Amino acid sequence: MMERRQIVGLWRRGDARVLVTVVRVEGSSYRRPGARLLLGQAGEYAGTISGGCLETEVTRKAAWKVREGAVVERYSTMFDDTADVPYGLGCGGVVDLLLESVETPECAALLSAMERALVGEQSVVVTWFPGEGKPLRRVVLGSGGDLVFASEGLGEKKLACAHGLRPGEEYEGRFVEEMRAPQRLFVLGAGDDARPLVAMALMLGWSVTVADGRAHLVRAERFAAGIDRVVGLDQSGVLALRICADDAVVVMTHSYEQDREMLTALLPIQPRYLGLLGARHRSSLLVSEAAAMAGLSVEECCERIWAPVGLDLGGDGPEAIALAVIAEAQAACMGKLGVSRRLTAADVAKHVSEGGASRYLQTQCAADVAQ
Repeated sequence: MMERRQIVGLWRRGDARVLVTVVRVEGSSYRRPGARLLLGQAGEYAGTISGGCLETEVTRKAAWKVREGAVVERYSTMFDDTADVPYGLGCGGVVDLLLESVETPECAALLSAMERALVGEQSVVVTWFPGEGKPLRRVVLGSGGDLVFASEGLGEKKLACAHGLRPGEEYEGRFVEEMRAPQRLFVLGAGDDARPLVAMALMLGWSVTVADGRAHLVRAERFAAGIDRVVGLDQSGVLALRICADDAVVVMTHSYEQDREMLTALLPIQPRYLGLLGARHRSSLLVSEAAAMAGLSVEECCERIWAPVGLDLGGDGPEAIALAVIAEAQAACMGKLGVSRRLTAADVAKHVSEGGASRYLQTQCAADVAQ
């Protein structure tokens, strides 16, 4: 999400030339479909499409490749002596990149949809790839299915087809994606230990609100630049913040009474992530009392709360705690909590049996410096 903010920023400065999008991946790749790179006039860029190797090649040739219109380029890393591969990444996969000039209505519509998503206006973008004499064509649909943009000359049949396509699924000759709003995080408690948590969430591109009832703490200058809101809480409490089920919330006021009041209000909402700072015995008492006040069972409350908050990463101090909390919140919001990426001996044996090192091109990364 931070990349999207950077891409929109470069575009709005008027210095952009070519937009590059990963639209298909086969095998291994550093980035997944939807990753983007926006190239500027003077060689600067925003976003990434690989671990740094592919950017060098694409930046050098992108303007030349789109001189006659948008194109889809394939970059293969699979070992094949007879294949005409433009570049080797050493990742063991095939990546299809869509390159398009920023000076087209289609690209402007896509970048506008990305910009609107940053302020909460979600949409679906359907792109038909160029090829066989046909140019790139695009449709942008609002969150309610209303037509926001359609390429000139696009027929009713394709417009109707666009409404039936689902983001995230792979289609022949088309790329469908949902422009989602940034993850919202509400940090309830504006103490000093909230500051690194806010900073890390902003690095992820999240939309962050800090709220506290202590007037001397709710000052925006105490937090990292880019924070959305720093607000005071009055008698209406957290309900005035309009927290919903898609949001992430961390309760860290250090006040037992305030935490209990907030939990009681938040439990029925069931935020996507609800973390409670504090020791295990303190959290147990809070959950027990908040459950009774909210009319819920303790079991129901435990299923809705992450307490004690944060992954068990070790370390001490506000920064280490913030890292543990933001890692847990990110995993919970992405549906990945509890999934380990560690290799096992069985994994190694499986991947070696599928081709081993012969799958990878023996090429030096363009970003590497010769030793």
